[in-house]
Amino acid sequence: MSMRDKLLQTLAGLEPEYLDVLDESHMHSRGQETHYKAVIVSPAFVGLNAVKRHQKVYATLGELMQQFHALALHTYTPEEWAQQGGAPDSPTCRGGSKLDH
Repeated sequence: MSMRDKLLQTLAGLEPEYLDVLDESHMHSRGQETHYKAVIVSPAFVGLNAVKRHQKVYATLGELMQQFHALALHTYTPEEWAQQGGAPDSPTCRGGSKLDH
């Protein structure tokens, strides 16, 4: 099972109305299956600030967090998602990895 599939399966525990996980490893120098972007729309985020939402995601992922390098989180309540209409594009990586040559 790919890392993306593992993330999708695990994040389904937040009972999202919308969930997408993108493998953005190709935008970075660290190789494959290292950098991800997750867009999660869930009623579980109602009343929580960004920090508490991220903590909820990290708790849901548990040990899986140790298996990749980076996870960009975009967390929305259903109402926010309806207003926002989508997540922003990820910026281009500027390097800086100790693995860069």
